[in-house]
Amino acid sequence: MVVNTKKADRSQTVVIKLGTSVLTADTKQLDKARIVELIRQCAVLHQAGHKIVIVTSGAIAAGREYLNFPTLPNTVAAKQMLASVGQSKLIQLWEQLFSIYKIHIGQMLLTRADLEDRERFLNAQDALKALLNHQIIPVINENDAVATAEIKVGDNDNLSALVAILAEADKLILLTDIEGLYSADPRHHPDAKLIPVVDHIDDQLRNIAGDSVSGLGTGGMFTKIQAAEIAGRAGIEVVIAAGGRRNVILDIAENQTVGTRFLPQKSPLEHRKYWLFGAPKAGKVTLDDGAVNALIHKGSSLLPSGILTVEHDFSRGAVVDICDKSGRRIARGVTRYNSDALKQIAGHHSQDISQLIGYEHGPVAVHRDDMIVQ
Repeated sequence: MVVNTKKADRSQTVVIKLGTSVLTADTKQLDKARIVELIRQCAVLHQAGHKIVIVTSGAIAAGREYLNFPTLPNTVAAKQMLASVGQSKLIQLWEQLFSIYKIHIGQMLLTRADLEDRERFLNAQDALKALLNHQIIPVINENDAVATAEIKVGDNDNLSALVAILAEADKLILLTDIEGLYSADPRHHPDAKLIPVVDHIDDQLRNIAGDSVSGLGTGGMFTKIQAAEIAGRAGIEVVIAAGGRRNVILDIAENQTVGTRFLPQKSPLEHRKYWLFGAPKAGKVTLDDGAVNALIHKGSSLLPSGILTVEHDFSRGAVVDICDKSGRRIARGVTRYNSDALKQIAGHHSQDISQLIGYEHGPVAVHRDDMIVQ
């Protein structure tokens, strides 16, 4: 392959997610030779004028290696300890190896709490863009040393999709231990075929997504499908490919046929709605058929009259899942009323809100501008 090292005509922002199985080459420790090769490819793109963001797994693996693979209980505290020890070793490795190409890096550790709040989302975005604008490569990981179940994104596949949104990326590359998404699990079905292009993610596609091959990481193919869906709705192209393939990053950057390519939606979300993907749901609102039709087909806001039930307790401004009567989520949005108020005004007309609860925050329960329809 001939690599084009001249300055790119248009700078692209590329987020590259590297799973534990890629960084370890399916062993118990970090494979420095492989990491050097991946960094070499990133350096080529960086020197050509593209903006590169790394989302790295491997902190816990690095901690185990540094502590000589201790026998530990399978507890959150033990994993947090390994992550705490390993994160410093991991970032030192990235810094040392990128310095070969005279490239500076900056570390960012994120939790869901940094993405669920609009203001913190924008602050994280400002920090990320400042690094990129100064030709510094951000190296990002979830802050496993302090994250609990309530504030964890949960896996670095979904984290990388949220980072791609933060960075307003053109492309998200998910590198893993297999070539891409297959028509069936290739470990059990030798006749399974690689799916080269996906233009729409549906339940059938989700059903064929299997678990990770190595078992070293927290994500499998299903979480990669989730990440592709999140990024695709924001207008970002996603490619799942094998991290051990020669020149995989460079080939994808040059739009060669590699792995499985997920086409972005033609009408991406407005920028102000991106942060909703990172927000945990505080409750659930179930709608009647008329309201579902109005949201999906008419672009309407959610009126109280269409609400059947309200579940869980939440405050005004919380993010809620909006579902049809079968329980299928059709949208996610920011509610203008708390749960108690919504329960009282559910099924009633907007003009009755003030009489029912003694005040009002407008005629809609969730405004269209604060909503993502699935």
